[in-house]
Parts: sequence; structure tokens; C-alpha cells
Amino acid sequence: MNELLLVNGQIVTVNPNRDIIENGFIYIVGNKIVDIGDMNSLDSEKYREANTRNLKGKVVFPGFINTHNHLFQVLLKGLGDDMKLDKWLSTMTFPASTILTEEDVYYAAMGGVIEGIKSGMTTNLDYMYAHNRANLSDGIIKAFLDIGQRGILARCVQNTGEEYGVQKATIQDLSTVENDIRRLFENYHNSNNGKVKIWTGPAAMWECTLEMHRLLYDLANEYDSWYTSHISETPFDRQATTELYGCNDFELLEKLDITGSNVLMVHTVYLTEEEIKRAAKYNMKISHNVLSNMYLSSGIAPIPEMLRAGLTVGLGVDGAASNNAQDMIELMKTTALLHKVDKLDPVAMTAEKVLEMATIDGAKAIGMEKEIGSIEKGKLADLVIFNPYLNPKAIPLHNPVSTLVYSSSCQNVETVIIDGEIILDNGKITSINDEKKLYEEINNIAEDLCLRANITNRGSGHKWNHYLDNN
Repeated sequence: MNELLLVNGQIVTVNPNRDIIENGFIYIVGNKIVDIGDMNSLDSEKYREANTRNLKGKVVFPGFINTHNHLFQVLLKGLGDDMKLDKWLSTMTFPASTILTEEDVYYAAMGGVIEGIKSGMTTNLDYMYAHNRANLSDGIIKAFLDIGQRGILARCVQNTGEEYGVQKATIQDLSTVENDIRRLFENYHNSNNGKVKIWTGPAAMWECTLEMHRLLYDLANEYDSWYTSHISETPFDRQATTELYGCNDFELLEKLDITGSNVLMVHTVYLTEEEIKRAAKYNMKISHNVLSNMYLSSGIAPIPEMLRAGLTVGLGVDGAASNNAQDMIELMKTTALLHKVDKLDPVAMTAEKVLEMATIDGAKAIGMEKEIGSIEKGKLADLVIFNPYLNPKAIPLHNPVSTLVYSSSCQNVETVIIDGEIILDNGKITSINDEKKLYEEINNIAEDLCLRANITNRGSGHKWNHYLDNN
């Protein structure tokens, strides 16, 4: 079994005591952390057979956990600028989703997975709702497997909502959905040494019938898994759900008794104070997608209020079509700064809390806090090695948490370890021989998708968006 010994690093454990070891070591056997401590307590002879790496001047963080994504949207970066959510869906995202192929999805996922890893993302939850044909989910899972990222595939569904712009090509019936979800659970759930998991969920509360919602939650429970949904992202979401079902998104979850601790609600920008209290009572979880909410001008989720109510909140980059990146470090900084200015309070969101949301709280939000989210004996070895000397932005390094959140970039992510394997080494993905060639292929596939979907806001079709024309 492979042994890896990391020495002389500053270790930000995010353990229950929030210990920071100023000069420490981590001993990994296989995929688990077997020992951790101060260098003064290291018995070098005991670990002499291990592959040893000297991390002098570097910082080790727990791997960052992304709790929401749409990886197929990597092919659509920059095509939805300056649009409200409903227009963004109807004119760009939905048309592209009707013609996706498994090859499209695979290469999109490869690009997103690699970009995420280069920002320290070790766990990636993909919310795949676009199914115009069979086996599109498999393309995403293949990317997780090929690169080595810890991946959750939430097999999501559209089976109503044509009056709101949902494309007929992606609407699926109960039988088709149930058969495909069972296939995914049987073939992939907890596969690859537990690194791949399957979840369920609707594309949105208004995009599924009541019977479909119930089926999705029942299947999640049958396979000891989770259910996730966009909830109250915009006023439009609450309005559409109310028009269809006589109650808003959150009330519909309650009506259907989909309120377990294995429910991850995404966005939740417009949850009311009373709904927040009830969600906390149910021990439901929250995925906060600040960059997407800002990009689409959806609003500011009441995250400080949720935290005070006792809700667990993780971070989500969301799809690249509503973020234009898959960058966990950018996400952390934006999360901290937005809530400070929103509340006019410098401690409304701290760097330490944001790091918790990206690590241990993110792990709790997906039910994996016993396995990942902190650097502790017995946990899986998902680690980020941060080198402040790779660019001047991170220098001087006075405080590792502050530097990570406020003064760093993807350039500082030198090495990423997932499940004990070195996936990113000195900035290079270890399983890819020619990254540039792969990126060129992704770009070509994106161009072809836009031509097939008749998305004209690309290349020669782009027009300068003059600010005064819209104000």
C-alpha cells in the first residue's frame, strides 16, 4: 500500500478544535490519514519507507468541497452575460440542453473538473438536469473517474414546465426516469472506492410533477442517498411553483414531506425568516452559490440569518454558464465580501467561517463529515497544498486562512491529493499528458454545440453590450 509523508508544512486542520499546526507532518497510508502532528513528535525511522515531501514554507488545507454545479455548462461560459434567470434559461441554457451528446457532456465535465481541481476542489457535486437522450450522466461520471476527483452525480429531472420555457426534448416520464436512476445507482453508487455517489433531484420545483418529486425522494431514501433541488432562487421560481401547485418552493417540500436531513436546498435566496426556522428544525442543508446569484442578479441569500438559525451551509460554484468559472478560491473571497457589505458589518462573514463552509460545513452539507472536510486521523486524505511563493498576491503570509480567502488565487494551488492520490502535482494534472490539446478539443466542441443550438452570442455574433443602452 502506498505511503506518503508530508513534512514541515503549516497545517490548517479545521478539526473540532480548529488547530493550526505551525510546523507539522501528515502520514498517509493508502487513502487515509494515519498520523498527524508537530514535527517535534515525528519518528522519522517509523516512516522511513514512505514517499516523503518537504512542504517548508507551504500550507496544507483540507480539500475544498463544491456542493452545486452543472458541469455541462462549461461549454456555455460567457454566453449568458447580463441576463435575468428566466431569459438566461430560455434563450441559451435550455436550447443547448436539447442537443447535448455524451461527448459534449464528457468534455465539458473534463474541463470543469480540471479547473475545479486547480482551485483546490477535491469534491464536486454535479446537478445534471439536461437529458435529451440516454446516458448523458455517464459522461460526467467518466470525467470524475478519468481525472480522479471525488464526484457526486445528482441525476435531476425535467418532466413539466413547457409553459415556462422547458424544452420538450428534455422532458421525461416517470418510467424513463426511474429506470435510469436505478441503473445509475446500481452501476455507480459508492463505486471507485466510494469516490462516486449518486443523488436525485428535480431541475426545479416547478419543473417536476408532484408524482416525480415523490419518486425522486423515495429513490434517494431507498438507496440511502440524498435529494437536492434549486429552492427559491428568484421570485420567478416561487411564483411559477405557486401558479402550478398553490404554494411556494419550500412549502411544496413540506407538503410532500421532503424535509429530511438528507435534503440539500440550493440558492434559497428568498427563504423567509419563518421558512429558515423550519428548515433548521428539519436539519435540512443549504448550498450557497454567491457568484451565480450575483451574475444573474438573483439577490443575496440570507446566509448570516441561516447560520444564526443553526443551518449547515456549504458553498457552490454553480454552472459555468452562470459563474464563468469553477474557482473555489474566488468563490470564498466573494462570499466573505458580499455579506460584509450587505450587512455593513465586517464580521457578518469572516474568512474562518468561509473556509469552514468550503470544508467541514460543506462535508456536513453532503453527509460526508465523517470522511472528509478536515485533516484528522482516520479521515480520507483529501488535501490542498498551498504555495504562497507562486505569485506575489499571497505574500507576505501573515495568516494562512486570511491569505487563502482574501489574498490568493488558483496559482497558489500547487498540489492536490484526493483519496490519497496525487491528482495535481506542481500545477499539472497527473492523468493528462497534454492539457493544451485537451483544452483545444473542449473549445472546438463548445463552438460546435453553439452552432448546432443556434446560439448566436458567440464570436462574430457578439455585440458590445453598452451600459447606457440597458439603463
